[in-house]
Amino acid sequence: MLSPERRTSMAERRPSFANFAGSHNQIDTMMIPHLAGIEDPLPESTPETVDVLIAGTGLVESVLAAALAWQGSNVLHVDCNDYYGDSSATLTVDQIKLWVNRVNSNSIPSYSNAKLYVSTSIGSDRRYASRDFGIDLSPKILFAKSDLLSILVKSRVHQYLEFQPLSSFHTFENDCFEKLTNTKQDIFTDQNLSLMTKRNLMRFLKFVLNWEQMPDVWGPYRDKSITQFLFDKFKLDKPQVFELVFSIGLCSNIETKVPLALQRIRRYLTSFDVYGPFPVLYSKYGGAGEVSQGFCRSAAVAGATYKLNEKIYSYNPTTQVATFSDGSKVTVTEKVIVSPTQAPEGSQHIPEQKYQVNRMACLVEKDCNEWFTEGESASVVVFPPGSLKSGNKEVVQTLILGAGSDCCPQGTSIWYLSTIEKGSRAEMDLDAALEALEASLLRESSTEITQNDDIVQISDDGRPIINSVRLGQSFKEYMPRESIQHLMKLSYTQFTSTPPFDVVNPALFDNDALNNRANSDRKFIPNASDNGVLYTAMPSSEISYDEVVTAAKVLYEKIVGSDDDFFDVDFEDEENEMQNGPGPVPNNISYENAIDDDDEDADMGMQGDDSAEFVGKMEI
Repeated sequence: MLSPERRTSMAERRPSFANFAGSHNQIDTMMIPHLAGIEDPLPESTPETVDVLIAGTGLVESVLAAALAWQGSNVLHVDCNDYYGDSSATLTVDQIKLWVNRVNSNSIPSYSNAKLYVSTSIGSDRRYASRDFGIDLSPKILFAKSDLLSILVKSRVHQYLEFQPLSSFHTFENDCFEKLTNTKQDIFTDQNLSLMTKRNLMRFLKFVLNWEQMPDVWGPYRDKSITQFLFDKFKLDKPQVFELVFSIGLCSNIETKVPLALQRIRRYLTSFDVYGPFPVLYSKYGGAGEVSQGFCRSAAVAGATYKLNEKIYSYNPTTQVATFSDGSKVTVTEKVIVSPTQAPEGSQHIPEQKYQVNRMACLVEKDCNEWFTEGESASVVVFPPGSLKSGNKEVVQTLILGAGSDCCPQGTSIWYLSTIEKGSRAEMDLDAALEALEASLLRESSTEITQNDDIVQISDDGRPIINSVRLGQSFKEYMPRESIQHLMKLSYTQFTSTPPFDVVNPALFDNDALNNRANSDRKFIPNASDNGVLYTAMPSSEISYDEVVTAAKVLYEKIVGSDDDFFDVDFEDEENEMQNGPGPVPNNISYENAIDDDDEDADMGMQGDDSAEFVGKMEI
């Protein structure tokens, strides 16, 4: 049975697929096969035999289940929770309460130190209901040019989702937030940048798009930090370096090595203007949890069987029989895939969870429109090392979602903060970042400052003129009379085997025959060469989805033998789509074409082709 607290499924929220945003083509709802196993009641009995058993409906496991099911494998996909998503879930407030209790009772591996405050404003008979909010356990953003987006389109899973753009990136420095200077037009119209700085920035942006073909430039700095490289080779100042490294590159710290940082910076630039004047997207109604459910739906369409509230109790590698907590059994002919959060008690050889991510999620009674680009409802705020009063050594990343995301009601927003710092230092950094966010928002939304005659003066033609110097001084001296009301504040530590800001290492899934022989009498022996059990990796600190497809393809290859046919599916609706209009793959817009300093005096804007439409339910 599904929990009555469960948020409505995608099919329940979106019973039909209307016009794609920016497109006049209609999608025939009959093209979407019926979803058995998710909207329908869950099966009462467990299949007798399956090819692959997957425990945990997190994002990697869900992508893997869909890929295997469409490839022809008979998949049984179970989860010990009464909701989809596992470590990537999107939960209501009441579900968060239960989740915190389970974490603190050690019932959910790979999490610890969960703390929760919930305002009395949230309740069945209060101002807000629990179901009004969707809180992500692992918030993510989707780059417009990425493997996962390609898979979403190729697999048709995008038809089950709705996406919105995100173009607002802010860097916190000198006790204020700077809007990211990320286009040619922004660079050449920014009055705070010197002509030399503008030229150096443009020179770097042209270089980074093809940096791998110029080893003579970056090769000597291969093992050095990106900050040293930018200072030495491109003579950039600290504010521009921090924007490139922490806001555009979303790197972890100033010691990030040059090749990795250049790759991450290029990721942003090549994603900009692919579908419009923005580099990333996010899914409505929830982030990774919503995407996980989309792939689960795709897998169910392809024939996978789903059972919630079902936990693996044991697995016998000799008989290949898995036993569940309700006593039912299934014979697995190929592999058992297990999320660390779903592991049976006493399991051995779970990949060492030696890295940690400290996360905070706040429901705030403030719309935060000051931080959003017009027509959008999300932004990213980055706190570089040393920018907070706590003296943070690691970056603090923040994703802010407004009511337009349909994850929270009007007049509220959700703030997600994270850091790879550890222990009490992490708590200090997250609290300092939260305080800085609140102070900045109160300043920017207050009318007290702009009513000061020393700051706002009237010109001869009647227009108001802002004295920016006095305004900046007033911001620092301003003591707000109001305060930000927290509806919920959640903090917790999540552990992972994936290094910070990195993708999963394929060696994580290597077999270990010696461990298998040494522990052959144990009832559950993962990652052994002949017992057919593999563990997935917990989400890393990476805010993008970059690790997901990598991890799913590695596991897919371990099961199938090759990843050549990963989502290589000839969908029956392909011919129908060809008759209705253009295919699902949009025309990419080349960022490189927009960065041409031979035409600096011409239009500096980065214009996208009108034909570049995102085929999905994107609302812009």
